[in-house]
Formats: sequence, C-alpha cells, structure tokens
Amino acid sequence: MAKLLENGTYGFLAMNLLWGLFCAIIVWRRLRELRFRNDDEQQQFLNEINDTLAAGDYDAAIERCEIDPRALPQLTRVVLVNRDLDQDDLRQVVAERLQRDVLGPMENRINWILTVVRNGPLLGLFGTVLGMMAAFGRIGTGEKVEPAQIADEIAVALICTAMGLGTAIPLGYIANTLNIRIRDLQETLSHSLMRLLSRFRAPV
Repeated sequence: MAKLLENGTYGFLAMNLLWGLFCAIIVWRRLRELRFRNDDEQQQFLNEINDTLAAGDYDAAIERCEIDPRALPQLTRVVLVNRDLDQDDLRQVVAERLQRDVLGPMENRINWILTVVRNGPLLGLFGTVLGMMAAFGRIGTGEKVEPAQIADEIAVALICTAMGLGTAIPLGYIANTLNIRIRDLQETLSHSLMRLLSRFRAPV
C-alpha cells in the first residue's frame, strides 16, 4: 500500500507544480496585457487624454479609451462615463472596478501560487514518510533484506522531499516577483487616476 501511495505522490507533486506554473503564467500574461510597456508610452496616453479633455471633447476621450484594453485606459473610461457622479461616489466606483476587474483576478491566482508553495513541502514530506514506512516495513518482516532494497525505498523518500522543495523555492520567488509587479501597477494606476479625478472635483 505504501509503495502504491509513493508512486501516487509523484503524480500529486507534479500536478501541484504544474498548477503553480500555470497560475504564474496567467498572472504574468495578464500583467503584460494591463501595463504600458514603459513610462513614456503611458505618459503619451495621459497627454492625449488631457489634451482631449482640455478641448472639452469627452466623447473622443471615451472612444480613445474604449479601443485600448489596458488597465489605465479602461479605468479612465469608467471615470469619464461616470463623471457626473459626486466625487466620493466616483472614487468608489473606480475603486470597485480596479479591485474587481484588475487586481482581484490576479490576487486570486497569486493566492493559488502561495497555496502550491505551502503544499509542495507537505506533499514531499508525505512521500518521505511513505518511503520510510515502506523501508521499515520491509525490515520489520524479519526476513533477510538486501541493502539495495532499503536504499531504493529511502531514495523514493528523498526524491519526494527534493521535489517538494524544488516546487516551493522557485515558485516562492516567482510569487513575490509577481506581487511586486502587481503593487507597482496598483500604485501607478492610483496615482494616474487621482490626477484624473481631480479634474472633476466640484469647486468649493
């Protein structure tokens, strides 16, 4: 039974790693879709919007945002479409869209990656325990046991441990890198949107 579970542990470890990598790739691609390639490109977009708004052509600004799937243009469109709302209500609408459409899905994927990071060593430990159980079970039979047989069981245990750690360590770095990029995106969006929202602040 322990031998059968040992082999199954390899499968679980592999699936755990693949799921973590899949989530990481999804977040990485999503970040590339939502961000501008560089600050100059983002500033060019903001300048275009500011010039259009200065001319009072809100419809043209909205159309410009509709054709751009990145986060800042889409949130800018939300601001422009709802510009008649009270300032606090407008901020609330934008914050909800930012969390729901931009940050939320990526944070959910990051949480899955962190779950994979936590479960990798646990699955490895499970395989280690099964390997040691099989090794001591073989010794406990009282029969003459070849050293190679014991070594094989211990090797399975150590391989499971190595696979678990090999999953957790790189994915931990990847998750941290993605978190930093998400926070950077959030800060950039917040700064740009605050400047945009200030244009629609009611005069005192």
